[in-house]
Amino acid sequence: MNDLNILVIGGGIGGLTSAIALRGKGHRVTVIEKDPDWAVYGVGIIQQSNVIRAMDELDLLDDYLAAGVPFDNVAIHMPDGTKVAEVPAPRLVEGYPANVGIGRPALHKVLGDRTKSAGAEVRLGVVANSIDDLGDQVRVSFSDGKTEDFDIVVGADGVYSDTRQKVMPDAEQPEFTGQAVWRYNFPRPADLNALHAYNGPTGVGLVPISDELMYMYVTTPEPDKPNYPTAGIAATMREKLIGTAPQIQEMAEDITDDVGVVYRPMEQMMLYDDWHSGRVVLLGDAVHATTPHLGQGAGMAIEDSLVLADELTNHETPEAAFKAYRDRRFERCRYIVEKSLAICYGQLGKGPLLDQAEATGEMFAIVSQPI
Repeated sequence: MNDLNILVIGGGIGGLTSAIALRGKGHRVTVIEKDPDWAVYGVGIIQQSNVIRAMDELDLLDDYLAAGVPFDNVAIHMPDGTKVAEVPAPRLVEGYPANVGIGRPALHKVLGDRTKSAGAEVRLGVVANSIDDLGDQVRVSFSDGKTEDFDIVVGADGVYSDTRQKVMPDAEQPEFTGQAVWRYNFPRPADLNALHAYNGPTGVGLVPISDELMYMYVTTPEPDKPNYPTAGIAATMREKLIGTAPQIQEMAEDITDDVGVVYRPMEQMMLYDDWHSGRVVLLGDAVHATTPHLGQGAGMAIEDSLVLADELTNHETPEAAFKAYRDRRFERCRYIVEKSLAICYGQLGKGPLLDQAEATGEMFAIVSQPI
């Protein structure tokens, strides 16, 4: 299939990388994003070796690396702060690092700029009110009053995907895990040149994202799924870190800006059946939303984008392409979702406590395989 007219719903990481990959195959692409400001959280994100390889395939690698901090190892610490292992990540692109920590705004700018320069149309503050599969086209009515026909629609609109709800109303729904994740930015010490993960019922990680900044992520038990008000949330985050490693508790004293705290209850889902309905296909968190314990949520969405673009080129019908896309992606994405959830449940006492170093090494081995 060549020169398809494709609508991508969602202007996040998965939506933008799919737009870039699809434009690279010569398709016409329109991206809609419901947020008129196209804003992202001000904290960071971990991007591992398979993402480095994917960014190379998208011809984005140099711009991408210039916006973040490269590192090759993951340092594992006990709850008391003692470092017990350093897990090397494989380098998958010759001459380039294994991993990158990057601020979400910086990553968003790299992807957004390339999406537009590649020739995709981006419409902000727009949602799809209706999606009607006509068999040979998909008719979409937009919130701005327009109605247009597309050859294919890609739903990249996240764990609470409205696209999934419209075309697969009976599909699996996100489930709360019992944990939440907190994030906060700090000045980066000069010697912080790896991801540092601290095990325990309260999990903590330190990730470099620029020459000046790092961010801390914290996973905590939140069985009642509370929504904390912004006023006072910095103090609440500090309280959550009582009993963690001494170096983490010392850092916690600098968590003072309520607005700087990013808090999110963690939900997960895996779509075990088809990932498409007719000419509408889903990717990223819309089909396999994972907890962040293996740092692979964005990586799986980016890989989805590349594989979907490949399979649309390799097949003569959307049905065949979508089936091949799911077949290539299913087992890896299932592994990430289920293993991440197992780590989460181990921290909550709902299952065996997994060895973080062993799980990290296993994950690196799996995502190093070709996609």
